[in-house]
Amino acid sequence: MIDSSGVGVYLRGILPFFFKTGNDFILLGNTEKLRLFSSYANVIIIECNVKPFSPRELFFFPRKIKQKLNKADVYFSPFFNFPSVSIPVFSVIHDIIFPDMPELVSKSGLFMRMWFYRRAFKKSHKIFTVSEFTKSRIKHHLGKERDIIVTHSAVPSMFIDYRAKLSNVLKTKTIVFVGNIKKHKGLDCLLDAFTLIKNEGLPHKLIIIGEKTNFRTVDNSVLKKIEALGNDTVNFTGFISNEKLMKYLAEAELLVQPSLYEGFGLPPLEAMILGTHVLISDIPVFKEIYDGFPVTFFRTGDSFDLKENILKLLHNKALEPLHLPDCLVYKYNFQKTSSTILQNIKSAVS
Repeated sequence: MIDSSGVGVYLRGILPFFFKTGNDFILLGNTEKLRLFSSYANVIIIECNVKPFSPRELFFFPRKIKQKLNKADVYFSPFFNFPSVSIPVFSVIHDIIFPDMPELVSKSGLFMRMWFYRRAFKKSHKIFTVSEFTKSRIKHHLGKERDIIVTHSAVPSMFIDYRAKLSNVLKTKTIVFVGNIKKHKGLDCLLDAFTLIKNEGLPHKLIIIGEKTNFRTVDNSVLKKIEALGNDTVNFTGFISNEKLMKYLAEAELLVQPSLYEGFGLPPLEAMILGTHVLISDIPVFKEIYDGFPVTFFRTGDSFDLKENILKLLHNKALEPLHLPDCLVYKYNFQKTSSTILQNIKSAVS
């Protein structure tokens, strides 16, 4: 899952700190994608093309690989899916969106996802998650008897490095949205607000960092709104590199994250570190994660309130680059996250 969105960022962030502990590690996955970790002497990479959440992962996992796994001390899973192994399992649940927003999936889809959630909850020695909000929702849906530890997500170090190069960055008349273009990301609300904004004469362009191909059939109404606004007003980036992402974030005047639901919600932090102001929905997890940060909130799902806040921030004025203090830049970091995970694994197995 090294290329997955939030899961991949989390995994790539914690693994280098894992490897510096002196323990031995086995990584399963695509050897080409995992090659960046091949320089560590204490890491063995095993080619494993078993798809996550597949019957093969659950019932027909390659026997030779499973034999090697069962000789280890623990199995760490970056998500709530894992093969059946005889060693203690430690897993991460990044969010529990499907029972909270069942309208996102069919009844059968919800049933299968809940089966995986419950299996992870039952079989994991300990469960890690990325916010107090998600911890509370896990307990609400799955029970209170399991030990759940909050280990926040964080911004990759490349954003911190890029921040040091921003002394002469030129802001452009752009508003940025970052997301995987699904209903819970709130893009529908942003497009409604942006349509109203254009009628007010705001010259800014909306940049959507995501791909049209990620839209599902049920999101056709969103596509129609984008087409109505036109290519001169809305720009899809498609898949872009991290360098390009950081450039867009650093040059934008404003990032808008209108999410209806998140487990953590990383783009606002990435944007602020790169000197860009953010406007975010007032969902509980954003209130938690961004407490004390210089953010502006709007009422979740309220396109008129979103429009008013965008105009208040941008109309007839240019926003100065945001200077986030170091105490907030480093509030969430993967060294702290990985240390908490490893300490809990060590105390549990000993």
